[in-house]
Amino acid sequence: MKIYFSCSLTGGRQDEATYGAIVDHLLAAGYDVLTAHLARPEVMQLEQVVEPREVYQRDLEWIRECDALVAEVSTPSHGVGYEIAYALQRAKPVLCCMRRGARVSKMLTGNDSPGLRLAVYEGQDEALKAVDAFLRRVVRE
Repeated sequence: MKIYFSCSLTGGRQDEATYGAIVDHLLAAGYDVLTAHLARPEVMQLEQVVEPREVYQRDLEWIRECDALVAEVSTPSHGVGYEIAYALQRAKPVLCCMRRGARVSKMLTGNDSPGLRLAVYEGQDEALKAVDAFLRRVVRE
């Protein structure tokens, strides 16, 4: 199963440890994470040399190719919001994980799209359990 992992890059990297934990967990479970590099500390250097148009085209192709999108949305990001909307438009199942207490856009928290799931977590273990529960549901559907 192909997973598109979405997280903040230019909006801030304060949740990078959680990004890494989610991606490592997905990889260890045997999922193909198309965007695993986004969770790595060196991503900003890697992405700096890629032209914006190339990022746009590449990322939309990955979303079209994926079976589900998992996003960490605690840090606001225009790009993450765009990716979530794009995936939902294509009937891709989407999970948005957010730290308890994080201020998340009402465009996400108020969204009643049938393909969207929200998960509030206290620590990385809770986030990983939410990811597992979401993917079990995706596999059944």
